[in-house]
Amino acid sequence: MQDALAHGGHRERRARLGDDQIQEAGLAELVARLDLTAAVVTLGAEGIAYLERGGKAELIPGRARAVFDVSGAGDTVLAVLGLVLGGGRSLAEAALAANEAGGIVVGKLGTACVTREEIRRSLAGSTGVEGGKLVDRAVLAELVTTLRQQDLVVAFTNGCFDLVHPGHIRLLEQARAQGDVLVVAINSDASVRALKGPGRPIQDQLSRARVLGAFESVDYVVVFDEPDPCALLRELRPDVLVKGADWRGRGGIVGAEIVEAHGGRAMYVDVVDGHSTTRMVEELGGESAARDELDPPSGPDELDPPPGPAA
Repeated sequence: MQDALAHGGHRERRARLGDDQIQEAGLAELVARLDLTAAVVTLGAEGIAYLERGGKAELIPGRARAVFDVSGAGDTVLAVLGLVLGGGRSLAEAALAANEAGGIVVGKLGTACVTREEIRRSLAGSTGVEGGKLVDRAVLAELVTTLRQQDLVVAFTNGCFDLVHPGHIRLLEQARAQGDVLVVAINSDASVRALKGPGRPIQDQLSRARVLGAFESVDYVVVFDEPDPCALLRELRPDVLVKGADWRGRGGIVGAEIVEAHGGRAMYVDVVDGHSTTRMVEELGGESAARDELDPPSGPDELDPPPGPAA
């Protein structure tokens, strides 16, 4: 059996498979006739089809995109297939990455390049969050592993981030300065309600993720359901865990020992006095909804003032 990569255009595909639609029998015949371990066929805007010897044909559909120039799209697909397979990943993973790369390159003018960052963000999915920054927890764990292999420093912070204020902006900027990549983990709606009461959150988790994704300092946003980020910290193993200095009066940074156990560090950054979600909710007439926040939190928060007189 042969291990090789090659590609052809619409005419070659139609000659082999009969028409523009994926036909499992045609792919199987192609694999058998050329004694291949697998075949991958591009289907233009319809996506990519592939079949491994003895398996079932799979179709990865294309996504609707603005097409400016198809020059080099096939070469891009071939290059990414080879790169991902050469890295030891499966054909399914390689075809998925190649499909995204092909879709990206046709949106550029002329013969263009596709960067790893573009493919990564495209694979993160279309969530309405800026640049595909909202990523699935399992996907993020793989991405962080890859980043670490590239000797990049991963910084991490977490909170509810319900109503973003200047204190949050300072936290995000200072957290990003601690590493090459910043991951922001936000409590899910259910987690916020469990911590804050039925009046919260004011914005749902997707809205909160969209706001955070708009910040240049934020590279990834991930949602977690637990009352604290400890399980997520064990999964991601960030190099730096960052929280506001107000956490010194709250018993320390939750999860600091987890990060320090694998050689990372936890640190405090300065906060902006006079800004908190609690105060904003109260000023908006939500005193009763926010009243519980005046006690020390039992889980992660987002720069509300620590117990005691307001600064």
